[in-house]
Formats: sequence, C-alpha cells, structure tokens
Amino acid sequence: MATAVITGGTDGIGRALATVYLERGHHVLVVGTNPAKGAAFRAEAHRHGTSDRAHFLAADLSLVAENHRLIDHVTAHHPAVDVLVLGARYHRSTRAETADGLEANFALHYLSRHLLSHGLLPRLRRAERPVVLNFGGAGLTGPVRWDDLQLRHDYPGTGALGHSGSLCDLLAAHLAATHPDVPQLVNHPGTVATSFAGEYDPATAAHVAHLRAHAKPPAQAVAQILPYLDAPPAPLTAVLEGRRVPTDTPAFDPAAALRLHTATEELLAAL
Repeated sequence: MATAVITGGTDGIGRALATVYLERGHHVLVVGTNPAKGAAFRAEAHRHGTSDRAHFLAADLSLVAENHRLIDHVTAHHPAVDVLVLGARYHRSTRAETADGLEANFALHYLSRHLLSHGLLPRLRRAERPVVLNFGGAGLTGPVRWDDLQLRHDYPGTGALGHSGSLCDLLAAHLAATHPDVPQLVNHPGTVATSFAGEYDPATAAHVAHLRAHAKPPAQAVAQILPYLDAPPAPLTAVLEGRRVPTDTPAFDPAAALRLHTATEELLAAL
C-alpha cells in the first residue's frame, strides 16, 4: 500500500493533500507540532472510515534531532515512501533562534527539508513512482544571502520566509541533479487560506487578516499542483500557482545548489 508523508499537514494545502491521499487508499503520516490538530485529522479520518490509514506524529521540525526522529519513525513503520510533502513553516516578524542555535526560519523551512529529503531517500527509492513536493520560492524569492544564511544582520521579517524559499529551490535543484530517479517538485502556490501560523508584529498581523479573507481555498491550490504530483514531467519541476516555470534560471543554478549543499553539510557537521 502506498504511503504519503506530509509535514505541515494539519492545515491548508498539507491537510487537503492528506485527505486526497487517504481517499486514494494511501497510508498518510501527517507531521505537526499541535496534537489537537493531529487529533482532529484522525477524527475526520474516522468519520470517513479511513482512520486505520491516518497517522499523526507530533514533532518540532525546527530541531535537527526531531528530523532524525521522524526519519527513524518512517523507516521503522513504512517500507516505502511514495509521496513526501515538505510543507512545514512558521512566520516570525522578529528573528529567533532554535535550541540548536539556528535562525528559526532557516531551521524549519529549509534545513528540515534538507534533512528529510536526504534521510528518506532510501524509502523513496523503494517506491515505484516516488515524488517529493517542496513548497519553496519557485524561482521568485532570491537572491540568497551567501554571507549571512542565518540572517543575523538586517533580519527581513516576512522576507525571511522568502529567503528560505530560495534555499528550498536550490535544495530541489541539487537533489534532482544528484538523484534524478526521485523527481523533485518545487511549488509556490500563491496565497492560500490556511492557519498562517506564526508570530506577527501589528502591521503584519493586519495584512495577514486581509490575506485570510481573500486567499484561495486549499482545494484550489491542490487542484493546481496535483497533476504534477501524479505525473512529474522531469527530475526537477517548478510550479507557480499551477503554471510550470523554467528551471534553467539562476534560482535553480546547479553551481549555487552545490554551494548550498556543501555549506549545509558543513553546518550540520559542526553542530
């Protein structure tokens, strides 16, 4: 039986994708920080008769050790991973560091995805048609601050998510180049009605309230990305609000992707 692993799967697009894959007969492992939301996911699955295939794991993926715990859990309980959805994110208007000493957006929005993408490769390779969906910048959110990946200087607030999105684009590019048998799909879905989890200053909070009222529903965002998930057209595919965009651009530059991979591995080795 096929398996989908979805981080950030208790809200928005992640939750909607979890429902789709349960309806298709997959085992679905949703990962999030809120046990109440995990219970709500399981309760909905119970109402639809799919609770035996709906699983929730509480984990704080901004911490390196929690990503390793998730990898170990998946390895122990799922022979293969057919779909890996990397959607966890948390906005911070002011800079914060994790217990590992890493900038919080970098740790959750990028580093977790690096760890999970590489750590779950053996399970992805056991699937007949694996695919990784990474909610990144889809080529829009550069440039990378190569001299300040941790955003220690001039923290950009909302722009911190965009910076991590650029790193996710490069992560997908590197994985597609080095492991073309596991297609990488990087998606910028636009503004989607979700929980908008985060800590906001007053001006940003007012903007978020407006977004909640006018954002596209998750079902629409899922409809835009699902055809690419079902049949990835290339080892690397970038999608912006349902439209495929070129990947032969600086946002997906192979040399920059290798540079980021090297820097990331050096950072992890030093922790």
